[in-house]
Amino acid sequence: MSDNIPQDLKYTKEHEWARITGKTIVVGVTAHAQESLGDVVYVELPKLGATITEGKNFGVIESTKAVSDLFAPISGTVVKVNDELTGNPSLINSDPYGQGWIVEVEPSDASQVGKLLDAAAYEPLTK
Repeated sequence: MSDNIPQDLKYTKEHEWARITGKTIVVGVTAHAQESLGDVVYVELPKLGATITEGKNFGVIESTKAVSDLFAPISGTVVKVNDELTGNPSLINSDPYGQGWIVEVEPSDASQVGKLLDAAAYEPLTK
């Protein structure tokens, strides 16, 4: 198992991660995604209170190599946005599972978490 795939998180096939924190879920992009993107230079974040939908675009991440959509791992309401990324988007590169988190969501259907991948199921997608 790779050190770049924390065991306590859930994952999407599109390389987003989800950390369950009680009633909310923190969302970010995986180490694999940020390595593939290269240096992140801009992140388009959703607005606080926005409704996001599982599997649908909720923002954009721009790097020196590419522009990629961010896809919601679950449906719900955005209750926190990582505003630090506006001035310092490279946090996604330097600390993808910590300070580089993107949004915190209050899920509208907590059962959607069960559809996410665990670390063992996600790892083959990084090869």
